[in-house]
Amino acid sequence: MNQKASYIKQRLSLRQPLREALDIVAELADLLPLQKEANLADALEVVSERYATCTDFERAFPSLCFSIATGVGKTRLMGACIAYLYLRKGIRNFFVLAPNLTIYEKLIEDFGNPNYAKYVFNGISEFVHNRPVIITGDNYAQQGALFGEEEIRINIFNISKFNRDAASATRGKEKGQLPRMKRLSEYLGQSYWEYLSGLDDLVILMDEAHRYHADASRNAINELNPVLGLELTATPTDEKGNPFRNVVYEYTLAKALSDGRYVKEPAVATRRNFQPKGLSDKEIEIIKLEDAVNLHWDTKTAIEVYARTNGVEAVKPFILVVCRDIAHAQETAEYLRSAAFFNGEFSDKVLQIDSSTRRDDEVERQFVELEESDNGIEIVVHVNMLKEGWDVRNLYTIVPLRAANAAVLIEQTIGRGLRLPYNGERTGEKKVDTLTVIAHDNFDKVIEAAKNPDSVLNKFSVIELSNDDLATRTVPVTSVTRIEAEVQEEERKIAAMQNVEEQRNATRTLDARKAIIRALPVISTTQGVTGSADSLKPEIRQLVMEKVESDLGRGQLNVFAGEILEEAAAIYEETVAGFLKHTIDIPRIDLVQGEVPVWFEEFDLDVARGFEFRLMDEEIIRRNLRNDEVDMVGVRQGAGEPDSPKNQLVSEVLDCCTEVDYDSNADLLHKLAGQALVKLEEGLDDKEKLRWLVRQYRKIIALKICDQMRAHFRMGEPEYREPNVLPFVRIEPWNFSALAENGYRDYRDPVSPVSAIPKYVYRGFTKACHFEYKFDSKAEKDFAFVLEHDDEIIKWLRPALNQFRIYWSNNTKLYEPDFIAETAEAICMIETKAANELDAPEVREKAAAALLFCAHATAFTTSNNGKPWKYLLIPHDKVATTSSFGYLAGLFELK
Repeated sequence: MNQKASYIKQRLSLRQPLREALDIVAELADLLPLQKEANLADALEVVSERYATCTDFERAFPSLCFSIATGVGKTRLMGACIAYLYLRKGIRNFFVLAPNLTIYEKLIEDFGNPNYAKYVFNGISEFVHNRPVIITGDNYAQQGALFGEEEIRINIFNISKFNRDAASATRGKEKGQLPRMKRLSEYLGQSYWEYLSGLDDLVILMDEAHRYHADASRNAINELNPVLGLELTATPTDEKGNPFRNVVYEYTLAKALSDGRYVKEPAVATRRNFQPKGLSDKEIEIIKLEDAVNLHWDTKTAIEVYARTNGVEAVKPFILVVCRDIAHAQETAEYLRSAAFFNGEFSDKVLQIDSSTRRDDEVERQFVELEESDNGIEIVVHVNMLKEGWDVRNLYTIVPLRAANAAVLIEQTIGRGLRLPYNGERTGEKKVDTLTVIAHDNFDKVIEAAKNPDSVLNKFSVIELSNDDLATRTVPVTSVTRIEAEVQEEERKIAAMQNVEEQRNATRTLDARKAIIRALPVISTTQGVTGSADSLKPEIRQLVMEKVESDLGRGQLNVFAGEILEEAAAIYEETVAGFLKHTIDIPRIDLVQGEVPVWFEEFDLDVARGFEFRLMDEEIIRRNLRNDEVDMVGVRQGAGEPDSPKNQLVSEVLDCCTEVDYDSNADLLHKLAGQALVKLEEGLDDKEKLRWLVRQYRKIIALKICDQMRAHFRMGEPEYREPNVLPFVRIEPWNFSALAENGYRDYRDPVSPVSAIPKYVYRGFTKACHFEYKFDSKAEKDFAFVLEHDDEIIKWLRPALNQFRIYWSNNTKLYEPDFIAETAEAICMIETKAANELDAPEVREKAAAALLFCAHATAFTTSNNGKPWKYLLIPHDKVATTSSFGYLAGLFELK
């Protein structure tokens, strides 16, 4: 196992495709000479033996291409390669080529600014005190020769600047002079070109490598004479459409879409029953733009809800409108800004980007800052200006207008919007993870193109927009707990008071109440506290008041802190009583699964086939340089005596089968290696030659052993770790979307059709811990009715998405129960489920996790005079508004 590569993968948190690519760099860097004037034929043979897709380096030096989809992290891979080549091979000089000014400026930040959010070397401790020196196409002429011995130097050049400075001018005042990079530098005592091409460890990295296969670029790059080239691109074809012949790794967009992890899920959308016949191009465009805005609003709400729920920053989505030409773009931008389009709502939120506007400084600033949350632009109108380097994370809707070939345009355009905004991975929230293309007039053509298995469109999902969907606009809503809702209502009353003294006194009382409510959950960590009711005990009351006093003294000085503290002492019991009335003690239990148990089953190596090897003669070939006479000298083994055959094989198996842990599998490894050696000895007349046979074929033999070991690899079910239990936590608020108009219903009102139930927010509850809820199904809505009207229920809630920490599915998912209800006898966790899904493996796995939570909670609460926890799994068809809670609990409690 390559420890340096493993270290870098871990420190840079590389995604799996980038890990695989770095492994290839590490492997080939060990096998290639990494020297100037290396024998290309020999180097190519080494590479093509292992990677058959590499048949020609296509350059005058060994150059390896990595075809990696946009959005997966090509820049991060470049950083990992630089770190590896420096730490493992001692290479200190790198030359990075950028295809345009946008990427050039971005790479300077990526490689040279440790304070930049996307700095590629974050986590590499060796680069903290030995930060790479960044030399650019703008400052190279000022570089001196006084470089440190251990200094890492990264040259970053824009290809147009590189080509221009590396070639002689054909016109202007510099015509006839030496190219700028080839002129004598007073700082270096030679030209910068001579300096670079003379370095014996120069490695060149080519971002968007398909841009450097034209003759001018190819020739200039060859003249630099690097020891190695690393090419990165999402489209490994040259300007003539010929595929690259030096690809050693491929992770295509189609593969990324299929894996569903590192890029957005692309979808093509049309209006349901859309009939373009009889509509003009202009009318179709207006419909598409209107529908795009409705989807945009819906996405904006979904992102806001996700951000509030998970405590992260909400990204600002925008729409990309692709126009035919500049005149069309100007016309479209004017319409989008006009009062005719949603009453002028987007008058100052439209940005036109094309060759007619790019020189405008304000337009350029807004364009560059599109990802910033305070950038007001929500629609970008462009004409073929969004090339490499413009891969933003907040593009969510694309509208191709008047496209001659919509399918081709979509394939070319979606790469600009596939980046994911949250840690570069999908969130699990469909709308936050989806990039939508509006294709009303070309929908059938796009779907037809998607039938081609080689097309990226093959991975698109389909969205049909109904008129009802398009007519409804949603807004994000936070449903606070009933306790917080009462506080907010009191704040509104105070704001309406006319008497200043009365308002001041009421404010002081409310501030004292809020301070107590904020402090109460904190005592959950105090030793001896067994539930929220303990807050009425004198010793716990004192702790809460000390917390209140501490909080009042924080931040800016509160001149009324003394008065508020005095008021808090006076209303303490009343406030705590109100708190207890509207909360349920949910223990804080982090239910986390341990490591998945893995092992290799004991087995005997199958040596019946594939273990017949012949010892190769090893000879030295000597050729006379004058007359080409050849003679052979036999090799007598002796110097550098190799390790024992068994140890050779065991070591090689560990290198090629990284999932094998030596300490856990030492006996099996040595047994299998011994069985392989017994078979190998059968074909030898001299047993002493076994060690040399193993040396010649050890990699192949090890791979055969690895293949058989993998066939006997087993994974078990992880067990849950013993959790720590805290007596209670605060009730978390809900975040969801609501219809902007007529989006609220009383929970007792019937809703028809029942499929519309999830659209509305429901109010009117008296026993619930929140003021309002949403429901996913009729069964959930009806069960809430049961909880409200059954005398057995004291209080209940629908837990917010982050209320519980019950992990399942190897800690990849959180279980979110539908309801928690408290009776005089118990606290119940409740799940309503479709009757035909009760025995589904996923439902059973979640139920097992819920039962374990209830067991831990019960063990804690009953030992402290509290109520036991129970788990109910109720089929949807057994829930009715006439059902009693006791009846349902008696039938469907799981034990």
